[in-house]
Amino acid sequence: MRRRDFVRSVGLGMASIAVTGQAKILLGQVPAKKPNILFIMTDDHASHALSCYGSRVNTTPHMDRIAKEGIRFDNCFCTNSICAPSRAVILTGKYSHLNGIRDNAHPFDGAQMTFPKLLQKAGYQTALIGKWHLLSNPTGFDYWTILPGQGEYYNPDFIEMGERKHYPGYVTDLITGFAQDFLEKRQKDRPFMLMMHHKAPHRNWQPSPRHLKMYDNIKFPEPETLFDDYATRSRAAREQEMTLRQHMEIESDLKMGLPPARLTAEQKALWEEAYAPKREAFKRENPQGDALVRWKYQRYMQDYLACVAGVDESVGRMMDYLDKADLAGNTLVVYTSDQGFYLGDHGWFDKRFMYEESLRMPLLMRLPGLIKPGSVNGDMISNLDFAPTFLELAGIKKPQEMQGLPFIEILRNGRARNGRDAVYYHYYEFPAVHMVKRHYGIRTRRYKLIHFYYDVDAWELYDLEKDPLELKNVYDDPGYAGVVKELKDKLKRLQALYGDSDELAQKFLKEDLAGQKKK
Repeated sequence: MRRRDFVRSVGLGMASIAVTGQAKILLGQVPAKKPNILFIMTDDHASHALSCYGSRVNTTPHMDRIAKEGIRFDNCFCTNSICAPSRAVILTGKYSHLNGIRDNAHPFDGAQMTFPKLLQKAGYQTALIGKWHLLSNPTGFDYWTILPGQGEYYNPDFIEMGERKHYPGYVTDLITGFAQDFLEKRQKDRPFMLMMHHKAPHRNWQPSPRHLKMYDNIKFPEPETLFDDYATRSRAAREQEMTLRQHMEIESDLKMGLPPARLTAEQKALWEEAYAPKREAFKRENPQGDALVRWKYQRYMQDYLACVAGVDESVGRMMDYLDKADLAGNTLVVYTSDQGFYLGDHGWFDKRFMYEESLRMPLLMRLPGLIKPGSVNGDMISNLDFAPTFLELAGIKKPQEMQGLPFIEILRNGRARNGRDAVYYHYYEFPAVHMVKRHYGIRTRRYKLIHFYYDVDAWELYDLEKDPLELKNVYDDPGYAGVVKELKDKLKRLQALYGDSDELAQKFLKEDLAGQKKK
C-alpha cells in the first residue's frame, strides 16, 4: 500500500511517528518529565452505562470527573470483543492473529514484546493488579497480583508473584487497596505504570454488600431494541445464545437461587436480606413471555449497575489518593473497559458481535498540562493504539511490530489532523459459549460492513447515519451496491495492512476445531 493510502486509512498524525522522543519533548508534544500512568480497566463496562456518555440508567460521578478534567473519546473501538483478546491487544499493540490470543482458550506468550516491558526497560516501575485472564504469568511487571481465571467477587484468592493467597472482602475494594499499597511502597524516584484491572462488572454481577439494595426502587428505561426481531439480519443474530429471554439464568445470574458459596455468615445475612424479597416476589408474580424478559432486564440492571457503582467509588478513591500524594499533576489517568456490553440491547447480554454496543469502548484520559479539561474527541481509534500512545508519552519509539498508532496529537490538540477513516475487527471464538459466529468487518464513520463465516456465509451492511440502532441490514439493497464495493475494497486493504486474510482465518479455524476435537 502506498504511504498516502496508508495515512488516509489509519492516520492519526503519521508525521509524528518519525520524530524522536527528545525532539517531541522540545516540540512540547509530550511532558518534559516522564509522566506516571494509572491505567484503570473494567471488564464488560458498556459506554452507555457511564453518565459522561449520556447514560439513561445510572450516574458515574468519579468516572465523569476524569472526563471533566480531561478528555472523552466517543469513537474508541475494540478489535475483538472478548476479554483475553482485548487484553492481549492492549499489551502488544498487535491484532489477535499476530499476538496469538484470538479467544479465551489460548495462553498468552509472555516472551513477546509488550509496552510494560519497554516502559520497565526505560526506568518505569511497573505493576499489574486485578484481573489478568491470559492463562500465563504476567511478564514485564516489577510487581503483580492477579485473580485466578475470572476470579471471585467475594473473599477471592489472588496469585501474588506466583503465590496463591486468600483475602476476605469484596474484590473491587481489595484491588483498590492493593493498588494504593503499591503506590505507597513504590520507589518514589522512578515513574510508575500501574495497570489496575477490575473484575466488575463481569457476569454474574455480584454487587458489594453496601450496594445490594442500591437500585431496588428504580425502574430502568428499557432499550429501544429490547424486543429486536432480527428481521433483516443474517442467521448469526438468531442463532446466538445470549438472549435475556432464553439464556440469562434466573437462579445464578439473577440471584433467585442459592447465595455464592464464598460468603461469610455476615455477608450471607446481607445477601438474604436483599434477595429473599425478590425471590418471593418472583414466585408470586410468575412472569412469562415478554413480561419475563422485562423482569429479567430490570433485575439484570440492578446488579450490573450496582457493580459499576463499586468501580466508580474505586476510581474516586484513586483520584483522591493521587491528589493527596501530590501525584495528580504528572499522572496520566486512563479509564476504559476491555470492550463494550449489551444491556438488553437487541434482547442480549454479553458482547462478541461487531454491533455498536459491544464494539465501542469507553475511554477517558486526564493529564494536566497536556490534555485540555472538558475535551471531547470523535476521531476513530482502537485499543490497538493504547500501547504506542503510552510509549510515545514516555518518549519511547514504538517497535515496528506494533500495529497501533499513537494519538498524542489528540491528547495535545483535542483532534487529529489525519485521522483514521475506518477500523478493522475480527472475532474468532465459535463454536463456543454464547455461540456468536466468527466474523470480521470494517466500520467507517458512516457505515459498517460485517462478514459472518464458517457454518454461514453472510454479509450485513448498516448505514449508521440513517440507522444508528443497526436494525436494517441494507447489504442487498441495490441503492447501496456502490457502498458495498467501496467497503469491500477498503476491507481488503486493511486486511493486507494488518496481515490478516480469509486464508489465515480458515487456517485458524482448522486449528481451533482440531484443538476442540482433541479436548
